[in-house]
Amino acid sequence: MTPYPPNTSGRLRIVAVGFHGLRTLLEDVAPSYAGAAEVAVLDRIYDDAVQGIADLRQTMGVDAVVAAGSNGSFLRDHLDLPVVLVKPDGFDVMQELARAASRSRRIALVTYGAVPPQLQRFNERFGLQIEIRAYDGEAQAEACVDELAAMGIETVVAPGLVVDLARARGMEGLLLYSQGAVREAMAAAIDIARVARQEGARREKLNTILAQLKDGVVAVDPDERIETVNPAMEAFIGRPAEQLIGQRLSSVNGELSLAQTLRTGVSEVEQVQQVSGRTTVVTRLPIVEQGRQTGAVLVCQDPLVIQRLDRSLRSRSRPPSHHAKYGLANLVGESEALRAVRRRAHSCAQSTATVLVVGESGTGKELLAQGIHNASARHAQPFVAINCAAFPESLLESELFGYVEGAFTGSSRGGKVGLFEAAHTGTIFLDEIGEMPLSLQTRLLRVLQEREVLRIGATVPTPVDLRVIAATHRDLARQVREGAFRQDLYYRLNILVVRLPPLRERHGDLPLLARHLAEKIALRLGERSLADESIVQAVVQAGRHYAWPGNIRELENLIERIMVFREPEARGRPITQSELRDIAPELFMQPSSAKGGNGVTAEEAWPANALQPDEERRALLAALEAAGGNREQAAKRLGISRTTLWRRLRRQSLA
Repeated sequence: MTPYPPNTSGRLRIVAVGFHGLRTLLEDVAPSYAGAAEVAVLDRIYDDAVQGIADLRQTMGVDAVVAAGSNGSFLRDHLDLPVVLVKPDGFDVMQELARAASRSRRIALVTYGAVPPQLQRFNERFGLQIEIRAYDGEAQAEACVDELAAMGIETVVAPGLVVDLARARGMEGLLLYSQGAVREAMAAAIDIARVARQEGARREKLNTILAQLKDGVVAVDPDERIETVNPAMEAFIGRPAEQLIGQRLSSVNGELSLAQTLRTGVSEVEQVQQVSGRTTVVTRLPIVEQGRQTGAVLVCQDPLVIQRLDRSLRSRSRPPSHHAKYGLANLVGESEALRAVRRRAHSCAQSTATVLVVGESGTGKELLAQGIHNASARHAQPFVAINCAAFPESLLESELFGYVEGAFTGSSRGGKVGLFEAAHTGTIFLDEIGEMPLSLQTRLLRVLQEREVLRIGATVPTPVDLRVIAATHRDLARQVREGAFRQDLYYRLNILVVRLPPLRERHGDLPLLARHLAEKIALRLGERSLADESIVQAVVQAGRHYAWPGNIRELENLIERIMVFREPEARGRPITQSELRDIAPELFMQPSSAKGGNGVTAEEAWPANALQPDEERRALLAALEAAGGNREQAAKRLGISRTTLWRRLRRQSLA
């Protein structure tokens, strides 16, 4: 099909096709539509009309065509433009028949296409004795006129072609169309042209967008014939759009077929598929407009491009620590102590003041901090967490405050944004604040007082809007007295204080916590059957008199140890006391408080009061094996410090 330039002029262009009587009507009506469209009247029929319209499309552009009768039907079949037919209504027919009756007695009515049944019935019922005929093409029209002439018909009411043939044979011809019918067709053509122009503009905009995509895109109609294809898909298929438009996609490339999508209307999203020997990520979607499926679309993505984008996005996006995953509802437990913590945390969330969370190691201080952040007005902003005990002083300073380019040897080009700046508009969580060096405490005090950060090597401070939540397991007041913590910083932090109770003070929460942790660990290990209720009940029963020096972290590690070390053949049946004692001997130590009469903490006491020394040995070996020999991880699993672990190993001759 010949490509024609689109009509981009401001005015609509309508071509009205007619000859003789119809042409005169069109010429009379056209000027009245000059404000809405430019109308060109073309006095041609059939192939000549098609060629004439093609010439006009090349020179001025054409939006729609108005025609009538067999000529109009021919143009509809041979043009890719909207063609509106001039159609006479009942009033037009009656008016022209009345004119014919005033001139002669032998009248014929000829219509294009089938004779309307109601017209035939009307003629028979009222005995009008009008000869009614119909034609489909030029040859039938000539035969029809010859027959009427032989019958002695004097006047013929018909479309323009038959009128001309009748007059050529000495009969009077009256044009069937009225000015009203022409006006109706012209108005319809202008409306259709306006809508087509809008659709064309939308299509052009869509094609412009598609042309910018790196992914290959092709859209088809309900017969799977290609309607739209972007340059990326042209390159993928290896053929230009001119050779693809109108072709069935299955015949172009069977591996890309959308036939099933058109048949079922089911989407297939991001399917990995081999296409012409290449691995491609393919998406097939039905196109539904106003509740009706009008086609389908195929998108092909290069997996290498997806991988590069994924790496790029990961490098640019905030790390996971800049997002708060938990809310206050994630604090598991219904004891009065924990309910009080939740109430106080909700109150803190309504304020903008600094919060100090105090609690032993493993009680969930960061979870509480995330919950306060997510319950506050800053919940949609960053949540940045850092453990002040995890970095040496020089590194902690650059992490918190950032630095400018060239601030020190080895500094990154362009400098680095510190975590205070990364938390701008959000919350920064300073865990283990009691471990922060005195030199950095001074700089932190300035951030809290002035709400500005000075990068290392910079001379101009950067304003920041953030909330600080700090946490510690230390007695900061005692550290102030000992000179290990600045007094002015302490009072800046000690505004809203929330104390997290240790697990030994809320043994009533053990069943809920143990069940929650068991399900969480089983999900992480990928085997839900590991969340055996008998394990939960056994740990709860044995743990009611245990001091839990490592708190919730120790409980979680202990449950995981039981799940992993329990023999596979034993799974599925209730755990026995013997099994539990063998895997977690610390649960069977004599009841003790958090601090014994000799002044040692429960952590230090473990497992000095265990029933059997060999149980202590087995627990130590099990923890080391689970941690792959890593003593720091083994200590965490046992809920004790590395120093205590080392001391116990020496006692068992395992150091």
